Amino acid sequence: MPIKIPADLPAFDVLDREGVMVMSELMAARQDIRPLRIGLLNLMPKKIVTETQFARLIGATPLQIDLTLIRMTEHQSKTTAAAHMEAFYRTFDEVRDQKFDGLIITGAPIEHLPYEDVTYWDELRRIFDWTQTHVQSTFGVCWGGMAMLYHFHGIDKYMLPAKMFGCYRQANLAPASPFLRGFADDFLIPVSRWTDVRQDDIADRSDFGLRTLLGSDDTGPCLVEDPNHRALYIFNHFEYDSDTLKQEFDRDLEAGVEITLPRNYFPHDDPAQPPRNGWRSHAHLLYGNWINEIYQTTPYDLNAIGT
Repeated sequence: MPIKIPADLPAFDVLDREGVMVMSELMAARQDIRPLRIGLLNLMPKKIVTETQFARLIGATPLQIDLTLIRMTEHQSKTTAAAHMEAFYRTFDEVRDQKFDGLIITGAPIEHLPYEDVTYWDELRRIFDWTQTHVQSTFGVCWGGMAMLYHFHGIDKYMLPAKMFGCYRQANLAPASPFLRGFADDFLIPVSRWTDVRQDDIADRSDFGLRTLLGSDDTGPCLVEDPNHRALYIFNHFEYDSDTLKQEFDRDLEAGVEITLPRNYFPHDDPAQPPRNGWRSHAHLLYGNWINEIYQTTPYDLNAIGT
């Protein structure tokens, strides 16, 4: 089954060319099936790039997905055209009375700020609490996952002395987890952040159900399960395109920002060579497993979610 998105959303043509099954709202209405309702709270500045990346992953499963793009009510994007936001996004206030099978909360390039200094922090905290009554399963990504950990468990982030940048090997710490079906014992994942969370802090909350599923001695926890809040937190970037780290590297070089060569990314560490994607299969595995777990556990009646 395909993912249902508006036919004029930029992601539609991109994914269609890649062979991802996409369906317009008119075509979806002809099918007698309840699709899974997945929301994407997009906090990234490059909205179109991010929505395409996540639509690609959640649209590759056998289930029909109804994707809703959500933005903060109290924050206006300065980097994406207002016409795009008006046409395709709904504010949190517009969807707060609705139920969702799943919700993805993206990262945001505001790692250097204390959470309380983020202009939309109060509204984001309301969204985190809202997920407990209106969402079956929530997936917090990078800063979004760190912020959820801080809100629900008081686990803070720590600034790193230098940007953690590149592709790092991660260990499969819970091979029996349904979220890790098909995973290798170790694999690569793109990392691009100035902060981290510490495994000792997560271990201290194990009595509250927190469990690290993927991790690395170099980069710390990667994927954390929080069953008490029906949530997953991932601090690295399975959703990245093959050239996303290259774009970041080139951008910083052009701006004169001090930046190291992304680790384990360019062949032979030669930035003149095109990078190779070594994480795509595991990206599809993780998000496919997440969608499958939602399908196995969510009520058929959307109104029963959270009750």
